[in-house]
Amino acid sequence: MSEILFKSLSSGSCGNCYYLCLKDPDGSRIPILIDAGVSPRRLRKELAFNGLSAAEVRAILVTHDHMDHIRSLGSYCKHLRWPVWTTPTLHNALSRHTMTSGHIEPYRKELSTGWNDIVPGRIRARFFQVPHDATQTVGYAIMLDEFKFVLMTDIGRMTPEGLSFAGQADAVVIESNYDPDMLKNGPYPVELQQRIRNGHGHLSNPECADAIGRFSHEGLRHIFLCHLSEHNNTPELALQASSPAVPEGTLLTALPRESASELFSLSL
Repeated sequence: MSEILFKSLSSGSCGNCYYLCLKDPDGSRIPILIDAGVSPRRLRKELAFNGLSAAEVRAILVTHDHMDHIRSLGSYCKHLRWPVWTTPTLHNALSRHTMTSGHIEPYRKELSTGWNDIVPGRIRARFFQVPHDATQTVGYAIMLDEFKFVLMTDIGRMTPEGLSFAGQADAVVIESNYDPDMLKNGPYPVELQQRIRNGHGHLSNPECADAIGRFSHEGLRHIFLCHLSEHNNTPELALQASSPAVPEGTLLTALPRESASELFSLSL
């Protein structure tokens, strides 16, 4: 039986990048990335720390076109040459973006509605839209053999489709961006506060906890809280808000912002 590996390289406005991998009993690995917010050099270094290699990566999925998610995508295309999977709308935006234009077209892979073979026979993915103030923002449901993984970050508000996919998942990565009191009393101007909480910005700790309570189910093994705000949240507050909604037997983890997480084995 294959093992599922997961590692966050960075999670927050400083940069976002996630490693997800099928590891077969013979030791061979089939990894993909989600988002490209860390440099190729840092990516190689962080993966090598766990005995992993960027050269093994088979594809990258992109959630949206904000800088903290695509900062190094052009470099990945230029130096690492992975297939880049995202929606036609996002690909069109990336083809014009200063960070990716001139590099991405040879590696363009468009997602259709329904399931897409990212690594044929082993890894499939489908997208679902979430509200956020980018050109388009999507979450992903990913099947690694029979293991169901869902990632949804930069969500202005939870959607029925997101709840539906998370309600069938073995592991979920979900945004828990800000504590409402910290945002209200913090350094951000009123206009920026409104952008964050207007339904097309980010998901608060209470909103994340409410979503977890709605999608939790028997069989859910891991929940990871991602994209915590540097100025308007702490890991302790995020965990405190969501812990009461987490079912017994499910592991809850707040992912670090600027540093890499440990390497998690999700299937054990």
